[in-house]
Amino acid sequence: MEREQQGPGPEQRGARLPEDRPLEGRTVLVGVTGGIAAYKAVEVVRRLALWGAEVHVLMTRAATQLIGEATFRELSYRPVITDLFEPHPEVVMSHVTLARRADLLCVCPATADVIAKMAAGIADDALTTTYLACSAPTLVVPAMNSAMYEHPATQENLGRLRARGVTIVGPARGRLATGHEGLGRMEEPEHVLEEVRRILYPVKDLRGRRILVTSGPTREPLDPVRFLSNRSSGKMGHAIARLARWRGADVVLVTGPTALEPPFGVETVRVETGEQMRQACLDRAGEADAVVMAAAVADFRPRSPAPTKIKKDDLVAHSAPLLTVALEPTPDILQELARRRRPGQILVGFAAETGDLEALARRKLAAKGVDLIVANDVTRPGAGFESDTNAALLLGADGTRVDVPLVTKEALAERILEWVAARLGR
Repeated sequence: MEREQQGPGPEQRGARLPEDRPLEGRTVLVGVTGGIAAYKAVEVVRRLALWGAEVHVLMTRAATQLIGEATFRELSYRPVITDLFEPHPEVVMSHVTLARRADLLCVCPATADVIAKMAAGIADDALTTTYLACSAPTLVVPAMNSAMYEHPATQENLGRLRARGVTIVGPARGRLATGHEGLGRMEEPEHVLEEVRRILYPVKDLRGRRILVTSGPTREPLDPVRFLSNRSSGKMGHAIARLARWRGADVVLVTGPTALEPPFGVETVRVETGEQMRQACLDRAGEADAVVMAAAVADFRPRSPAPTKIKKDDLVAHSAPLLTVALEPTPDILQELARRRRPGQILVGFAAETGDLEALARRKLAAKGVDLIVANDVTRPGAGFESDTNAALLLGADGTRVDVPLVTKEALAERILEWVAARLGR
């Protein structure tokens, strides 16, 4: 059985995580090895502790040459384990006791030496001994010179770990300690933390499912400089894509232009116009078990975009008081996906409204032929575009009616995905 599948127990399934301390009650072991990237583990430990996790740091002797134990001790609020035989003030036989208590072992950074020991089952220090005693999920974050990473021995060792269910994150390509560019740079702490959250997320009800999510606005060109768009930030769609991956799904995110980084580990397709989003969705929807259309696709586009920049001076010169732009409707992606969907596929639409929310949402639910409409009043404070929160009315073709109060967009994403997972489970 894969290590990752041995994570949260049945009592944790369905539990919602506290938004400010999402790892409350979880025990995370962080193994720090002797790579120059050891300093990046400081931020990993700091954030894990802030999120409420019980963090225990195990350092190899080489790691202590690069960064002091005191740093990790102060951030984790616990003694650092560096010696297998040194008495631990909190636990007896720390490599066994902590291994049994752990919800996750994260080796960050992982040098070629420690990766080789883990792959071969060598246990000659506190970290590698704890690894062998630990049945919890293991996350390995390689960091080394590119020549060492690309060596067949290292690749074979990483392959062995993957075959045992170990999650490997990175390495990234970038400037290395030698000053050269190459593959071997440790993945950034925020990506490591994203993987920790994913592994420890208590619900995996979308495992084996493929989810297509759209996000953000579209831009319809008026000329090479200007465009028609809307105020969508993409925060809702990105939150859905992230949470769907945490719940075990294979996720494809089709996103219009946003200032957001796509969720780590999610296949991302970037588009600009509504037609580009339509084509990207049609190309990928056939393989999806569920499609969640959270994007705010422009309803209209200029019929004939100008090939060159429209000059204000030209209007003034011709005494033209107004600039008239002929608009035409954009393709209805949601309705087209509903017509083409395969049996059993779940389709979720969104409705950003400014009037009678329920009446407008019910009309859209019937007109589009979808399974669920997520409607929100964008004039309500905190529930419109660009905010971190939202309030919504969920209306389903099966009679579902759920009022979701003002919550974070991540919390609303959880409610939507719970509904999707329940219908796919049937």
